Amino acid sequence: MSAPSARRLVEAFLEMASAERGAAANTLAAYRRDLEDYVDVLAGRGSAPDRAAADDVRAYLADLSARGFKASSAARKLSAVRQLHKFLYSDGFRGDDPTSALQGAKRGRPLPKTLDVADMEALIAAAGDCGPDPTPRAALAAARLACLLEIAYATGLRVSELVTLPRSAARPDAAVIVVKGKGGRERLVPLTPLAKQAMAAYLAALAAAGREAESPWLFPGGGDSGHLTRQVFARDLKAAAVRAGLPAAKVSPHVLRHAFASHLVQNGADLRAVQQMLGHADIATTQIYTHVLDERARAMVRDLHPLGDEAA
Repeated sequence: MSAPSARRLVEAFLEMASAERGAAANTLAAYRRDLEDYVDVLAGRGSAPDRAAADDVRAYLADLSARGFKASSAARKLSAVRQLHKFLYSDGFRGDDPTSALQGAKRGRPLPKTLDVADMEALIAAAGDCGPDPTPRAALAAARLACLLEIAYATGLRVSELVTLPRSAARPDAAVIVVKGKGGRERLVPLTPLAKQAMAAYLAALAAAGREAESPWLFPGGGDSGHLTRQVFARDLKAAAVRAGLPAAKVSPHVLRHAFASHLVQNGADLRAVQQMLGHADIATTQIYTHVLDERARAMVRDLHPLGDEAA
């Protein structure tokens, strides 16, 4: 592929598909081939996935037809393109989805998957449970996962922002953390007392394991990046979900971000404040959480209003 930025976007999508969907190696290889083809066509038009318009996607479909691709092959490639753009939209790489125009006007953006408060409490408890007599390594793994969960639920950070937090984010006196988001934009995100407690416990576990001064990252890892990868976090998160009695398919790093935003909106938080904390460039992206509130309100009317059954 031609543009490095395009390569990074495709790699980010493939990492998500592997970590959060559990996509098999053959599936990932097929995605890679199809998306490399798409990016090459976009590059020929002077475009890229983060700025492609609906006309660019239509031009790609026309190009597939001109090259003699069968309808089934073209449909598979279009599916990969749609999934890429849905990911870029939901993860904040761009503020719209150019493939939505190809899906019909009546099809709205699906409501985000989320967890209720009880589910979050069970998940955090399961993450921090390392058994009655843990080894230092097991205690560290449990403290790290509990810390990741507390920070994610307290801040709504994207998983890429969470795993790349610097060690300085865990200053004992810090009331907020500075996060560098998409496009290099920085924002301040407040920390809850529980998140600060989880960070203190995690740092203590790091020290007990002899890894206190090992890395500039808050969550060091053994890979080339030096920090924990989103795949490892997603794997550990799904294992904690099973221990908490939750379906593993229901839980992913991005679901934690949805839970943060949904619970704030449900409890009356100002939408602009939620937008700023999430790092959304456009408030229209944040407004999806008002639909979650609408669903809850409709359910309350149906279940609690004296004429709710008749109205339904």
